[in-house]
Amino acid sequence: MYARALFDIIHTSGDQVLQLVLPLQGGADELFASRNTLAVVEDHLLTVAHTLAHLPPVVLLRLPQVDWSGWSALHQALRWKTEPRRDVVWYGVCSLLPATLVLLDKLRVAEPEWFEIQY
Repeated sequence: MYARALFDIIHTSGDQVLQLVLPLQGGADELFASRNTLAVVEDHLLTVAHTLAHLPPVVLLRLPQVDWSGWSALHQALRWKTEPRRDVVWYGVCSLLPATLVLLDKLRVAEPEWFEIQY
């Protein structure tokens, strides 16, 4: 159940990022030109990075393909408002986030009991 709650947080925030970024025609330039959109994207990415950092060890071991060092770098850059962070944020949006969401979905299919809600 704990993994399910974390999974839901990651997916909700990740989906919000993708909904904001996919319609952008100008790619990175358009995202970084819009302070409001960038702030929301960064907030959601920070939520994902922070939540991923708290996944149970058994889940981490089942996801060796995730770029954990990339997520750690993004987490630190967003948490401490490190400048410049354009490259790490864009890498998070275009690579880290989509790949991680796919891998979590695959893990959920492979280990459904980890994601069940139990009462």
